[in-house]
Parts: sequence; structure tokens; C-alpha cells
Amino acid sequence: MNIDEARALMHEWTKSKALRVHMECVAACMAAYADIHAPDDKDRWIIAGLLHDFDYEKHPTLDQHPQDGVAWLRANIDLDDDVLNTILAHAPHTGEPRDTPMKKSIFAVDELAGFIVACAKVRPNGISDMQAKSVKKKLKDKAFAAAVSREDIRQGIEELGVDPTEHIQRCIDAIKDAEINLD
Repeated sequence: MNIDEARALMHEWTKSKALRVHMECVAACMAAYADIHAPDDKDRWIIAGLLHDFDYEKHPTLDQHPQDGVAWLRANIDLDDDVLNTILAHAPHTGEPRDTPMKKSIFAVDELAGFIVACAKVRPNGISDMQAKSVKKKLKDKAFAAAVSREDIRQGIEELGVDPTEHIQRCIDAIKDAEINLD
């Protein structure tokens, strides 16, 4: 499977524009971390980001997502176990160990990507001039984007072993550089 095929599958399974935007943002952040950890393997990292929530609309419960989606991918799509297990690793309830840089990265960027998009939507200039310090300030406001798990963001940064400010800025820059329409 290549990136275009992954994107087509994501669009086939996902009707929500917001969820599609989220998966594109996670894929952009995964690409930024692939540049650091596995530059020759970047496409696989992007594919994991594009497909990590592809089944969410059909299987929205914890006992189904992403397990049922990964089972479908195993049966129907030629994807290697590293990508499939990375998709499982983005969701703590699956029990998939986050024991590779790719697995750690997807967990570290998933909730944060959604939070960055929420921040961009309330800024006059969107993401264009966003800096990590404004995201960090919003993270302290528990009422803002309340559904986003601050604990998952904190734990992801810790597991990835990165500086929080650098991680947030890397994700902001990745989303901005990907020129994703966040509206």
C-alpha cells in the first residue's frame, strides 16, 4: 500500500471532514518524526498516521476501535505488522506495547495534533503564526478542548523522550508545512 492508496481508503471509510483532517495532521506529524528516526521509511509512518482512525466511524467503541479496523486491514490490505501494530499502539486500551520509535511517535502526536487544530481554530491567523508557548498555555485551560487527554499528551512526550516545547513546535510546523485545510 502506498500513501495515495492509504488516503483513498481513509476517504472511503471516513465521511467526517474533521476526522479526515485529524488523520492528515497525525500523518504530517508522523512524517516529521520519520525524518528523525527513519527517513528511508517515511511512507510507512505516514500511512500509519493516515489510517490510525480510519475505522472510527464504523467501530467507535473501545472494544472495537482500532482492533476491528486492524483486523480488516490484515485480512484485506498488504500492510506489514509494524504499521498495523503502530495503529494499535495509538490507543492505550489495546495493550499494544509502544516499544518502537514509530509506536511511540503515533501515541505522542495523536492527541496533540487534535489539540493543535483546536487551538488554530480560535486564533485570528490560524496555525500560520502559532508557537508552542500558546499551545502550552491552552493546555493548562482544562475547559478548552476538554475531550483532549492532557495525560496522553504528557505521557506521549515522556515516552518519546523529547522536550515538550520542541515536540509541540515540531507538530505545529509539520501541520503547517503540510498545508492541510483545517477549516
